[in-house]
Amino acid sequence: MIKQTTINKCTACTSCVIDCPVTAATREFKGPKLLGPGLERFRLFEQDVEASIDYCTNCKNCDITCPSDVGVSTLNMLAKNEFYKRKGHRLRDWILSHGELFARLSSPVAAIANWGMAFPLTRMVLSALGIADRPLPAYHKTDFYQQFHALRQQPYEQKVVFYPGCYIGFNAPQVGMDLVHLLQANGYEVIVPDVVCCGTPVVSNGYMDEAREKAQHNIRALAVWAQKGYPILTCCTSCGLMLKQEYLELYDIEGSQQVAEQHYDAGEFLVELKDKGQLKTDFKAIEGSYLYHAPCHLRAQGIGLPGLELLQNIDGMKIAEIDAGCCGIAGSYGFKKEKYDISLAIGKNLFQAIKACPGATVVTECGTCQLQIGHVTKAATIHPISLLYAAWESNKQASSEAE
Repeated sequence: MIKQTTINKCTACTSCVIDCPVTAATREFKGPKLLGPGLERFRLFEQDVEASIDYCTNCKNCDITCPSDVGVSTLNMLAKNEFYKRKGHRLRDWILSHGELFARLSSPVAAIANWGMAFPLTRMVLSALGIADRPLPAYHKTDFYQQFHALRQQPYEQKVVFYPGCYIGFNAPQVGMDLVHLLQANGYEVIVPDVVCCGTPVVSNGYMDEAREKAQHNIRALAVWAQKGYPILTCCTSCGLMLKQEYLELYDIEGSQQVAEQHYDAGEFLVELKDKGQLKTDFKAIEGSYLYHAPCHLRAQGIGLPGLELLQNIDGMKIAEIDAGCCGIAGSYGFKKEKYDISLAIGKNLFQAIKACPGATVVTECGTCQLQIGHVTKAATIHPISLLYAAWESNKQASSEAE
């Protein structure tokens, strides 16, 4: 957990301020140094709270750049929790924090729910509640869990655990299924435990007690498999960061360390297989122009860019990394009416770089990054796992036809 000793490691060097995308986009935010370790020293004694903490996106760029390894973003989230305890939450905050609840209710009637979210009267109500006038993520008529349980897997001695998360679970189930098929092709049986939302949305909106309950549930469900030595995979970088780092920083829950030690980003796991010569790389060439955007929560994990590395194994693929910073959406942040323009300002450099390459498809692991990029630039987006599976499946079909 984040302790006073972590706070005192801060030397006030301002590196986090220089690399903070919110500070660059608006003067409303006082900056991570002041609101995190700076004021935390006073909060230890006086419970002082600065209102501009509400502008922090929890993007982790402050953590990435900090030379003293201070958990600045987590200190900010603890401060935001204290701020909301005093200020109170808006109904809007609760709605945006509980996407999983609405997804479970809406997925069985996905077509109606998706139509309803775009209906003008609905948009007026959402706007009155403080939700920005932008497309909401659509639900899939058959969620990941339904598709997974309907799949007849080939049993294998080697097993991995997959944590889908909310977005892949209900909005982009094909990404999860593409990973399952890839793992099956490489001799792994996939286990999906009874898990809930990782807690990223509730942490970012100051519902820290509720986030603890989610963490306890997930650690109980995953620690059983971690103790057996099974790798625990995620395709969502925010979910992965929560399992690997934030549970440990925020809470003292038995089993958290074991889960963190067994966690892999899905791309990271496949790269490890490739390095061992155990990954099937008979991919079909894919033509086209692709741009790769690294989500902030992937960079915060310090594992490089495994998705990009995997795609570079596909012949014919023209793919380049866009090193243009955060997209600005930060999960629910960009869906808040008063934060919408800030989110666009944060992502300005990224959007310009994408628009400079018309016709290119943007590849990124983060579902909400895909939403933001598609909304602003109209570019097509795809998860690297889905692109990798498409190359493998296309080659498999070509081989079958040749036979």
